[in-house]
Amino acid sequence: MKMYVGITDYDWFKTLKQENCDEVNFWKPGGRTNFKALNEGDLFLFKLHSPQDYIVGGGFFLKFSILPSSLAWEAFGIANGAKSLLELNNRVYKYKKTNRLLDPDPQIGCIILSMPFYFNEQDWIPVPQDWNRNIVQGKTYDTSEVHGLSLYKQVQDKLRMEDTMQFAIKENANNNRYGKEQVIKPRIGQGAFKVLITDAYHRRCAITGEKTLPVLEAAHIKPYSMEGPHEINNGLLLRRDFHTLFDRGYITLDKTLTVEVSHRIKEDFGNGKEYYAYHGSKLIILPERKEHLPNLKYLEWHNENVYLG
Repeated sequence: MKMYVGITDYDWFKTLKQENCDEVNFWKPGGRTNFKALNEGDLFLFKLHSPQDYIVGGGFFLKFSILPSSLAWEAFGIANGAKSLLELNNRVYKYKKTNRLLDPDPQIGCIILSMPFYFNEQDWIPVPQDWNRNIVQGKTYDTSEVHGLSLYKQVQDKLRMEDTMQFAIKENANNNRYGKEQVIKPRIGQGAFKVLITDAYHRRCAITGEKTLPVLEAAHIKPYSMEGPHEINNGLLLRRDFHTLFDRGYITLDKTLTVEVSHRIKEDFGNGKEYYAYHGSKLIILPERKEHLPNLKYLEWHNENVYLG
């Protein structure tokens, strides 16, 4: 099993621990370099800046995405380790040596983590013996190596990891609230769902093709409150007004992914010309992977339970 030990600030960790966040955005200020050290489900550990050479928590890697800070805040809020978008941006500006006039919505690298855990100070783990203080961002370990195996066992002891693994693997499949099966199955939270949908739909509205990111929203086909999962095949990326109409039943999709617009828009509001123009049209933006396409059972649910006809 691979692990990555990433260096972070104590204030970032403290904020997450105090809020007991159930998902985490471990962000990188550069916003240009991809993160390829881990596969989905691998372990990502938090190490504080020197001289606090301890591992203080971690989570399970779900996805990496480069996002504007505003979208990262919209998706994760305080799970960014900051109490406001202003605080998040100020931290980014500090690292990038820039400011809001030069970079009003800075791009940041987002390492999205599921099922995070936070150690109490008495349980902090000293860094492995081969850790070099000159490391700037982090280091990869593997359980096939001596230091990696030792570190993994220490984390396992702190967490009683066996129970965590069993829970993750044996969780009732009907709940469908996990990502692709791994040794650890990363649970997908609301923030991660937003990012997964945004990237799966190439950051464009599925119906209109709109590319203005601030007006695009991740929509559930079957709401999470109604036992709809945080899965890509239960989501659409829609322009905000189309999202509202979809949630309220004025728009739906049939099993061929053709847009249907309800006659109720005109009856209820005396207008809707813009929306009726899309009636009978196919979705123009779709995920590349077949398993990520809208699931027919969720579309049928929306047609039968939400759409006004």
